[in-house]
Order: sequence, then structure tokens, then C-alpha cells
Amino acid sequence: MSENDTHRDAPSKSQLKRESTALQKLGEQLVSMPESQFLAIPMPEELRAAVKDARTMTSRRALYRQRQFIGKLMREIDASGVQAALEQQAAEHRNSARRFHHLENWRDRLIAEGDELLGELLEVWPEVDRQRVRNLVRQARFERDHDKPPASARSLFRYLKTLPPAGRGEDAEGE
Repeated sequence: MSENDTHRDAPSKSQLKRESTALQKLGEQLVSMPESQFLAIPMPEELRAAVKDARTMTSRRALYRQRQFIGKLMREIDASGVQAALEQQAAEHRNSARRFHHLENWRDRLIAEGDELLGELLEVWPEVDRQRVRNLVRQARFERDHDKPPASARSLFRYLKTLPPAGRGEDAEGE
């Protein structure tokens, strides 16, 4: 193997720059994310301390330098664990949002269609308290028709949120 062959196998300068920029952005994500999510990410203590320091900085120039330092630390570690944790959090957020919209759809359809849809709801969630749902739907319709605040619609949504995820049927119904 010649020196030329070894040189060709090494990543290009542009590729190194792209990787460095990606790690810098990953570090910036860590700085800007909510504290509860940040604490759940596994990372070396030196990186965690640098990110915490960046969160307290008010000087733009100091924050810039700290972000550069975080980028340097990110290049020195195996950032795949941090990346995987961030991707996992993003997936959980997407699933939560999808479920939220799905339940909103059920609530709106129940209020619009009433008892006709209750049988369908019971197929998806057999454990539903039929009488409670009927009362909440009836009250929500009354509030809607009389321009009252949607307290019962909110209560219906809160009740639907207590139901366990319905699996594939839940996603298919909401789409």
C-alpha cells in the first residue's frame, strides 16, 4: 500500500468540516433544549458542565466561545450516544403529538356525531365508561350550541387521554 492509497482513504477536508459543523449543531441543540430533556441525555461530565455553563451566559461573545468549546468537546467524544438519545426524544415527541392529535380528532368527532360514533369508540377501547362519555358529549354539544366555554369538551379530552394507547388502530383512525 503506497502513501497515495492511504491518503485517498482518509476523509476529505470538506467531509471533516461537515462532521465538525454537525457536531457543533448537536452541541447547540444541547444548550437550547429544556433542562428535563437535557438531564436525560447521557454524556461525559466535562461536556455536561460546559453546556450548563453556556446556559447561564448572557454575553454573546462569551456564549460564542463556549459553543466553540462545546463543539471541540463533541469532536473529542463518541457523540453517537448523544445523537441517539436526541433522536429517541424526538421520536417520543412525535408519537406524543400524533396521539394528542388523534385524541383531539376523536373528541371532535364524538361531539359532532354523538352516539353513532360511540360504538366505534367502544371497539377501539372496550374499557370506556360509556355513560360518562355520553354525558360529556351531551354537555359539550350544549355548550357549543349555546356559546358557552368548552369545559365539557376539555373534560372529554382529559378522559380520552387516560385511555391506554390503542396500537395500530389508534394511528389508522386518526389519519
